[in-house]
Amino acid sequence: MTDSIFEIFLQAPPGLERLLADEAREKGFADPAPVPGGVTTRGGWEEVWRANLELRGAGRVLVRLGGFMAFHLAQLDKRARKFPWSDVLRPGETVRVDVVCRRSKIYHAGAAKQRIETALEAFGAVIAQGGDEADKADATAIAIKARIEDNEVIFSLDSSGAPLHRRGTKQFVGKAPMRETLAALFLRACGYEGREPVYDPMCGSGTFVIEAAAIAAQARSGARRDFAFERLASFDPARWQRMRDATTPAIPEGLRFAGSDRDAGAVAGAAANAARAGLEDLATFHHAAVSDAAPPEGPKGLVMINPPYGGRIGNKKLLYGLHAALGETLRRNFKGWRVGLVTSEPGLARATGLPLKPWGPSVPHGGLKITLFTAPPLD
Repeated sequence: MTDSIFEIFLQAPPGLERLLADEAREKGFADPAPVPGGVTTRGGWEEVWRANLELRGAGRVLVRLGGFMAFHLAQLDKRARKFPWSDVLRPGETVRVDVVCRRSKIYHAGAAKQRIETALEAFGAVIAQGGDEADKADATAIAIKARIEDNEVIFSLDSSGAPLHRRGTKQFVGKAPMRETLAALFLRACGYEGREPVYDPMCGSGTFVIEAAAIAAQARSGARRDFAFERLASFDPARWQRMRDATTPAIPEGLRFAGSDRDAGAVAGAAANAARAGLEDLATFHHAAVSDAAPPEGPKGLVMINPPYGGRIGNKKLLYGLHAALGETLRRNFKGWRVGLVTSEPGLARATGLPLKPWGPSVPHGGLKITLFTAPPLD
């Protein structure tokens, strides 16, 4: 199965699937198609590896392994035992099984899960102990996802392991962090392509600034972390090493990526995150109030902000003044710069007084629905 071609599913936040499809197309993946919750493409194991390594907007990379028809539990048990697990898994590895049943004669997900786990144990796998949720089960387990729909059993495998927003470089996390994958997609929605500076006057842990700098440097998002696929039977360490070593991040000339924050601890943490990403010469941070934010020398670019909003931090009523001050600062100091602002509260976006308009639908994040607002170059 090493050279087999699979359907590959790239997970994306609902509403942002087209942005991820555009990224996958630019990176040379075959016919990426937006579907609810992600993007489908096709490829072999090397494409699976490369998707994890290169796609900044994907949350996970799932591989469709195959399946069969099953109309009752005994049939599921028999056919699951005959499934070619050895093409994918190594005996002794820990796996976690998740099952969804829809419109099928096999309707009890718990009973189906038990049969599939028994088949995997017969193969030689170790079943993760704990609840069904990933955070309760063995965190290092390889996730096998079974979907039983219209009596068809389809097995998929999560090739990523830890979610892909965990780049392996962010140790400092602010009060309400933006996921790196979501930050990358929002930057793309603002038209950012890595050829202009980015500034964040409320930088927190530095996610927007560091993602923008990494895109400009053509750094690979997964170069500093491990993946579940490295423990599969199909894994070839030498080929993977060649893939990881194929390019070296380049520091683009004339571009500066910077952030500021009134919290000195956040500034120090953001700088440390940039250093762990190998971007300390490109992404810099300094201590400043919003009213003192000013762009670095050089060309105009994009102001990208994830400011506090009421459902996330503090009292919403107290934040209108902060957003008004933000708008005043940007109009005064950032003429000619475009703006991207993320919030759960349209009223706070309006409070800036900037010509911000919503880009696309609201996106679920941290239990809230957040929206990207964008503005053209400021007069």
